[in-house]
Amino acid sequence: MLKTLFRRLLATWQGKLSVLMLIALYGVTSLAPMLAPYDIGQQCLQFSFHPPMSLKWFQNALHYRTYVRAKLPSVQYTPTQTYVPVHWWVPCKPYRVFGCIPCSHKLFGGDERYPFFLLGTDNLGRDFFSRLLFGGRISLSIGLVGVLITLWIGCFAGCLAGFWGGWYDFLTMRCVEFLMAIPSLYLLLALRASIGMHFSSSMAYFMIVTLLACVGWTKIARVVRGMVAGLRTAAFVQAAQAMGQSTLQIFLKHFMPNLASYLLTAATLCIPSYILYEAALSFLGIGIQEPSTSWGLMLKYTQEDLKVFTLNLWWLLLPGVSISLTIIAFNLLGDALRDSVDPKLHT
Repeated sequence: MLKTLFRRLLATWQGKLSVLMLIALYGVTSLAPMLAPYDIGQQCLQFSFHPPMSLKWFQNALHYRTYVRAKLPSVQYTPTQTYVPVHWWVPCKPYRVFGCIPCSHKLFGGDERYPFFLLGTDNLGRDFFSRLLFGGRISLSIGLVGVLITLWIGCFAGCLAGFWGGWYDFLTMRCVEFLMAIPSLYLLLALRASIGMHFSSSMAYFMIVTLLACVGWTKIARVVRGMVAGLRTAAFVQAAQAMGQSTLQIFLKHFMPNLASYLLTAATLCIPSYILYEAALSFLGIGIQEPSTSWGLMLKYTQEDLKVFTLNLWWLLLPGVSISLTIIAFNLLGDALRDSVDPKLHT
């Protein structure tokens, strides 16, 4: 079934494009410790708001251009005619790629006298390219982890409500309707405000994932409950009950295969909203906190739109571009998956 679904998915241009985009996004951010030339907290205050550096190939090597900054507090930089070679496979502090492969080198880096800022720096002189990669790890993984928890809660509650019915079905659906009546963003803000503000980076990550799961399970539970209630009276389910199969066996053998296509499509379409929720919370200053970073937290520094546009600090908007590309990729993937599992299109 999965092989057929994957083949149908790659048969459309939306499926091919979305898969390639997501592989590129998750692949690059997964390799952030190797690809990022600097730590996300490393500051070079003398290079604050440094523009992205232009590259040039000569003398059989890749070089980057240096700049001269005007007197403080100006953020104007003038390019010079001096080029510095890019250093490859630079030694650094030991780390682990994918959390298991030990490594002690970065892919590339700059000269000690004049650092290499591929995508410029922020207000504290921190390398924007490095922060963009590490921020993407948090933003992208929060969507995946949050959806996995949401699917488990929604599927569990919906299956039990649809299969058992009665008072459990009544209480579950009333709870679902109550939560769905509250706008999701306001519910997130209320839950976040009730917890407090002082958290470590790992606790903040866990907290946001938990909040997203608490908000997003209701729609899935409602749809799953209706599908299970319809399947409960099907002939193959009644035959399984007559043969003495347990409730768990019936769920795994008969209900889950029929729910798999919906759950897969729903998960794909939910991930973009979770990424946006995390970005909104971090943008408002109540999500991911320093010294960690995420795309939403990086966008927080663009609140002064006048400074960004009048000083031409366009690279500060790159986290927003990354969020947009991710959402487009997941929406294309969700549309392609929905078409792949639609039996009317494959008869």
